[in-house]
Amino acid sequence: MSREQILGLVEEFAAEELAKKPFIPGESTVPVSGKVLDPSDYAALVDACLDGWLTSGRFHRDFEEKLATYVGARSALFVNSGSSANLVALSGLTSHKLGRRALQPGDEVLTVAAGFPTTVNPIIQNGLRPVVVDIELGTYDAIADRLREAIGPKTRAIMMAHTLGNPFDLDTVQELCKEHRLWLVEDSCDALGSTYRGQRTGSFGDTATVSFYPAHHITTGEGGAVFVKSPLVRKQVESFRDWGRDCYCETGQDDTCGKRFGWQLGDLPFGYDHKYTYSHIGYNLKATDIQAALGVSQLDKIDRFSDARRDNFRYLTSKLAGTEGLILPVATPNSDPSWFGFPITLDPAHPADREELMAFLGARKIGTRLLFAGNLTKQPAYRNVDFRVVGDLTNTDIVMNRTFWVGTYPGLTRPMLDFVAESIREFMTAKSA
Repeated sequence: MSREQILGLVEEFAAEELAKKPFIPGESTVPVSGKVLDPSDYAALVDACLDGWLTSGRFHRDFEEKLATYVGARSALFVNSGSSANLVALSGLTSHKLGRRALQPGDEVLTVAAGFPTTVNPIIQNGLRPVVVDIELGTYDAIADRLREAIGPKTRAIMMAHTLGNPFDLDTVQELCKEHRLWLVEDSCDALGSTYRGQRTGSFGDTATVSFYPAHHITTGEGGAVFVKSPLVRKQVESFRDWGRDCYCETGQDDTCGKRFGWQLGDLPFGYDHKYTYSHIGYNLKATDIQAALGVSQLDKIDRFSDARRDNFRYLTSKLAGTEGLILPVATPNSDPSWFGFPITLDPAHPADREELMAFLGARKIGTRLLFAGNLTKQPAYRNVDFRVVGDLTNTDIVMNRTFWVGTYPGLTRPMLDFVAESIREFMTAKSA
């Protein structure tokens, strides 16, 4: 049987498996997020398996090139998760090969406490000090004046996420980076397809990241990527991803530099195999070609997925507008988010209880999520972390206690969104009486 016949049968199988079932309010699940696959995605996965190569190969290179072109970045490096992407995106900036600009233990990195742990973890894991500021309600973006106030003599970088796809204030952040010569690590894991002043997120930072976990804008199962502007920085990020080795040969290739046995580095003898010479204390965070094949297939659909997310966001906004006690999300100025979710904050003056509302929605099989860690400084894992907190974290604490989000992902239908909005309004109306 030929490869074409196999892939044709796979697509037939997938079409049957993916046939939509009718939505029954209260009985059918309304997921908060999820993957959206079609028969071509299944075929791509099998196509890569039939190569028998498994580690990075032809799909890997194709995916990195197409991804960088889509975002508008100079280059992209595929890794095994968005969290790994964050780790190597910041770790690469600690390389001694960057000279005086290399981040050193004790240097400070500006960020926020209201977010996902693995935006902040690489700061701590690299011996740097996280400096956190409060956020605005509605946009969930860092307060601009607090960022300015947070700049100190040890500040060397800013590492922040575009929360739930809503771009942070890149005007202010880029201004601070330019004025104080700071590195910018742009966590775009929740924001593939979002734009700021018409430019796609992921293209602004010295390094930037994206996640391909099934909940995200496109999926490779597990997976992520790092975008890089400078070829010098790219080499260090790639080294941290690939065991810390100094060699930059692709998988399955040898002697790209033409002097594999002509190096003398560290205290090693001259001629020590460059493939086994290590310039950093790195990791193995590579992804497989099977994942990359799915990524190539999914990337063909990103514009349709982003349009659906924006439409779902607008629809929920229209359905929930005017509901007493709700602080609805808004886009940051100059941005067009590809919304990862629809965040809602219960007005602190309103009697509604968030956990009671989430339980009410859960009983109707409507998925909800918190805004990740809430206030990261109060999580048990971070009790002994030396945060520098600039100002109060009043809104961050409100998020911790009063904020949740529902889905905007492309798999949601209008009847599902109607049921979500009607259920929230029903609960809030009862509590307002």
